[in-house]
Amino acid sequence: MRLLLWFLGFSLVILLIWVIWGGHWAQWADMNNAVAALQGYGISAGLAGALMLVLDLLLPIPGTVVISALGFIYGTLQGSLIAFAGLFAAGMIGYGLGRLCSQKTAVKFLGEKDFQRGKSLFERGGGWVVALSRAVPILPEAISVSAGMLRMPMAAYMISLGCGSLPMAVLFAWIGASGHERPWLTLTLSFAVPAVLWSAASLWRKKRTGA
Repeated sequence: MRLLLWFLGFSLVILLIWVIWGGHWAQWADMNNAVAALQGYGISAGLAGALMLVLDLLLPIPGTVVISALGFIYGTLQGSLIAFAGLFAAGMIGYGLGRLCSQKTAVKFLGEKDFQRGKSLFERGGGWVVALSRAVPILPEAISVSAGMLRMPMAAYMISLGCGSLPMAVLFAWIGASGHERPWLTLTLSFAVPAVLWSAASLWRKKRTGA
């Protein structure tokens, strides 16, 4: 029960931040404004875009629009690489923040039963949760911090984070570079591609461990 309350509470805090400060970042919701804002940084536009994606960990920044703007400015390949770096960094920072909470403190906060339940959940199915959550607003932040706090193995977390972040980066950078907007196709691929990548990565890890 405490685990569920923690997850819901953390998600609510993120949602409240969006409600309170969302207006300050409203310009980033428009593709043209996002492109103009990034181009205002000159040769540092890529760095600024990646930093925006990192700040999306807590601030109400429309990450998909930022990625599309990077695709418009740099093209699909370079834009997606920059976006991937930002998304991956944000996920690792969230995981690191969770790890800063010692296991003793986490057990005291969640209770022994819920801590072990959560730890088991992330050890068995955490990869799926991390990979598939990247396409959903708010969830990535809560899941990244929870994965760290519940001691999900770092290697598994990094692989699943990459499996979820790379398709997002490529898809939305391509949208920005090509000007094509196909919401249903994008939404479907945002879930399907990470699922395929994580399935392949899981099989590879099992074979490698078995060997």
